[in-house]
Amino acid sequence: MLSLFRWLVRLTIGLIAVLVGALALAWYFAVRSLPDYDAELALAGVEQPVEIVRTTENIPHILASTDRDAFFALGFAHAQDRLFQMVVLRRAAQGRLAEMFGERAFAADDLARRLGLWRHAQDSLAAQDPATQTALQAYADGVNAWVEQVNQGALGRGAPEFFLLPGDIAYWQPADSLAILKLVAAGASRQVAAEVTRARVSLAAPERGGDLVRAAGEAPLPPYAALFGEGARFAPVPEAAAEDWFAGLVGYIRVGRGSSANGFAAGASRTAAGAPLLANDPQVALTAPSLWYLARMDLRAGSVIGGTIPGIPAVLTGRNQSLAWGLTPAWVDDQDIVMEEVQPGAPDRYLADGGWREFTTRHEVIRIHGAEDRRITLRETESGPVIPPAHLGLLAVTPGGYVPALRWTGLSGQDTTLSALIALMQAPDRAGAAQAARGIVAPAVQVTLADAEGVAQVLAGEIPRRPPEHPTAGRMPAPGRDPAVRWLEPVAPDDPLRMTEPAQGMVAATGAEATGASALALGHDRDEPLRLLRLSRLLASREIHSRDSFIDAQLDTVSPAARALLPLVGADLWFTGEAAAPGTPERQRQDALALLAEWDGNMGEHLPEPLIYSAWMQQLQLRLIHDELGALAAEVSAELRPAFIDRVFRDTGGAAVWCDVVQSAPVEDCTTIARQALDAALVELSARFGPDVESWRWGDAHVARHEHPALGRMPLIGWVVSLVQSTSGDGSSLARAPVMGQGANPWAAVGGAGYRGVYDLADPDSSVFVIATGQSGHPLSRHYDDLSERWRRGEYVTMSLDPTLARAGARGVTVLRPD
Repeated sequence: MLSLFRWLVRLTIGLIAVLVGALALAWYFAVRSLPDYDAELALAGVEQPVEIVRTTENIPHILASTDRDAFFALGFAHAQDRLFQMVVLRRAAQGRLAEMFGERAFAADDLARRLGLWRHAQDSLAAQDPATQTALQAYADGVNAWVEQVNQGALGRGAPEFFLLPGDIAYWQPADSLAILKLVAAGASRQVAAEVTRARVSLAAPERGGDLVRAAGEAPLPPYAALFGEGARFAPVPEAAAEDWFAGLVGYIRVGRGSSANGFAAGASRTAAGAPLLANDPQVALTAPSLWYLARMDLRAGSVIGGTIPGIPAVLTGRNQSLAWGLTPAWVDDQDIVMEEVQPGAPDRYLADGGWREFTTRHEVIRIHGAEDRRITLRETESGPVIPPAHLGLLAVTPGGYVPALRWTGLSGQDTTLSALIALMQAPDRAGAAQAARGIVAPAVQVTLADAEGVAQVLAGEIPRRPPEHPTAGRMPAPGRDPAVRWLEPVAPDDPLRMTEPAQGMVAATGAEATGASALALGHDRDEPLRLLRLSRLLASREIHSRDSFIDAQLDTVSPAARALLPLVGADLWFTGEAAAPGTPERQRQDALALLAEWDGNMGEHLPEPLIYSAWMQQLQLRLIHDELGALAAEVSAELRPAFIDRVFRDTGGAAVWCDVVQSAPVEDCTTIARQALDAALVELSARFGPDVESWRWGDAHVARHEHPALGRMPLIGWVVSLVQSTSGDGSSLARAPVMGQGANPWAAVGGAGYRGVYDLADPDSSVFVIATGQSGHPLSRHYDDLSERWRRGEYVTMSLDPTLARAGARGVTVLRPD
């Protein structure tokens, strides 16, 4: 027995030693993939010596003598810090994520292949101007130079994720950058989702559905089913499970989800320093690392500083020595779903306006890690690629015998967007920037501009025009056999209506519209318009602005939706009846209403009122629409629709009828529904956070999770690589932080400003910047999350255009010399 015990002890000690050794070996290889920022390297492709000066926040300042060397060094720096992210973004655009992530990424790959992002990027390479083609090749050479350093020096494959996931690191190609830009454009537009929602609501509630999805002033649409004739049949769609938000971000960007931003500027007459100010904060899904990366480059046209996306050789928002610019998604209606009728008995033919035609067909194979390869058939019509109904919610709105095809401005093999962005960041003034922006195709953006002479906004990107007789005006899918669904010639890039001149010396855009917006018909599905109203009021509230007042506006967490809705919804509930006994549901309701009555709408993370308001509005909206929409109600209610609630409680066009529950015997009024919704919200919150309403905190529920797309769900590892923070704001605040709306925690924050910048043309070195996580994508780097707490607290870092200051505070200097 004693001998057995000794052998068990020895075996245990041996296993522990093996485990410790394995962990030490893993740690060794993982740490080897951390780049050395103090190095001197001789590299092929460098024309003259280049310095990459890293500040204490790990922001690279690229000091180069030629443009080619500057783009080479940007590619090198991007690859040093974000190689894994770049590889994943490239795979997402190519439709090759499943080779790395397995079955869970098949749907994303299938959609990317059908959109042809990689194919259109390859075609667009020849459409770029010579300077951009040179920049693309130099950038690719820089990325590949770092990959070679990793291979030659056995530097841990460049990132620890590559030890845990299959797949080789292919050399970078110029078309890869164009493909990632296509992916960004595909993720920026949510017009397909809006069309599908509008059609589903029409099918479920053909008489009153317009109250829910129609904007003020829009003409009513015909019932969706009537577009396809009396015999049209739609497949019953089972009640959908709550969306797995993070599963959709396996490639960092989710196609069709949409993005937003704030962009505003003040001319010299409205600023304390006598020079223009500009602020911009692109808002995207939260991931770790952030989609954004800070950088500074020296170019022949001058130094450029601001926000980049790894994989794309351009500063997309920032400033140079004489110009500041920012990009805001314009939410132009740039997509249409066209339902193509398939010929009975001939599945390779569809009905166009001129008769039956054959689909353009090709075949591709999607390789899946851990499963069999899948062969897919890609079909296209004159309208665009056929999208299987399993994608983008199209199953519910595709009639029997039809297939949906996508018409989108981004489906172009002559897309010059990157050439335009590279020219924009080197423009000397507003006129040059406006000229450069004419080359932007997709996504459509409001370009906010500021130079020493003033400020302006330019609507850039391809803007479709539809015939007046279009059966749905692009607001719902339409049958492809109707010639009226064809697009007309787009709005000309030099149309003077694209330019917005400042009103009282200021311009602003939030994705809803721009202040002083042009008369162009931009579309029907705008971002939250209350945000623009809030921003306009903040800007108008001061005669003279400073950098600090612009920061305050950018970080504003007041919910204009809460300010607009609470006086309507609670009008007949406040201060009614005697004080109820402590501990009763009635007393809890009174306490909650008393808090809301004194609340200014600030969605601060330390306050209870934002949580009460948000839970109340979710319950209210669900109750208003559930009996009409059934299983669809939960999906529609995931996003708060302030315009709908406003219409109902004002009884606009008889919309108060939504307050009556059809299945119940009594006729409910809106006050009754509002009280029931509040009671239900309080019951839910009490179960989660206890009965004392004053102890609740918005930040306990409104948690922002920056999840690592690859490793965030792995046991133990996920705890290290994903960042979790409580945060303020909501979907309508300027510091936008939209909520999940469904699932175990419907108040979880799922988006935010991945980048913030405020540019002061009076003093270049007082401009400030920040991103949501850190510069490095390496989980073991101290720069993986060192900016995240500053981002949460609303703090920034400075980035100087002075190379002397950059060197003085350098954390490391990498010198690249010609080989």
